[in-house]
Amino acid sequence: MLVQKENRIGDVVADNFRAAKIFEDFGLDFCCGGKKTIQQACSEKGINPETVLSNLTVADAPTVSSAHFNKWDLDFLIDYIITNHHSYVTNEVTTIEHHMQKVLSKHGEKNPELYSVNNFFNELKEELLIHMQKEEKMLFPYIKKMVLVQKNELEFPHPPFGSVSSPVAVMEAEHENAGKLIHELRKTANNFTPPDDACTTFRILYSELAEFESDLHIHIHLENNILFPKAIELEKVLTNNN
Repeated sequence: MLVQKENRIGDVVADNFRAAKIFEDFGLDFCCGGKKTIQQACSEKGINPETVLSNLTVADAPTVSSAHFNKWDLDFLIDYIITNHHSYVTNEVTTIEHHMQKVLSKHGEKNPELYSVNNFFNELKEELLIHMQKEEKMLFPYIKKMVLVQKNELEFPHPPFGSVSSPVAVMEAEHENAGKLIHELRKTANNFTPPDDACTTFRILYSELAEFESDLHIHIHLENNILFPKAIELEKVLTNNN
């Protein structure tokens, strides 16, 4: 894919996942902001798009180890998301909460911003846990059923929610809010940079939060820019065939 300023960020990352790191380095949102063109996103940040394109050219060099998410079957991609991202969130929030409480009890008085960091994380955690349940109980099974229908030429099951675009719109709105929360969390936590006198647990906590943010960006990207658009397109194909 020859990347140009008119290309949408999400499409670029979907085609070449290594581009994600480039966009992150420039502070360009490739998950919730994936529908913006490179030109639009750079203009909003005051960045020269040609500089971004130059870096993307380097990232476009072929490598065997890169994951081809955009080429996977949707049922396989769903299993990957659940195993690698949903499970990560479920397990990691417990660890982060434990460290958060230890750091708050020892450093909260001297670093009052930690209380806001804790509040943002709790809100994000609660939203993600409920959000993932919705996907796993309703949306993902329907997408898997569509894949099964297509592969085996079965009768197309019309969903109770009318069209897959309806729950997708809800999930994308929740992704948008999660993106805002993690952005505020990062800002409040000084870009996850602990103070110079921070203890080991304090430093571990901020490293965990930075990793959590990185995983969330990938998680949302895989759904917003690959899974959801393809599910909507698959439903259109199946509807036209019935």
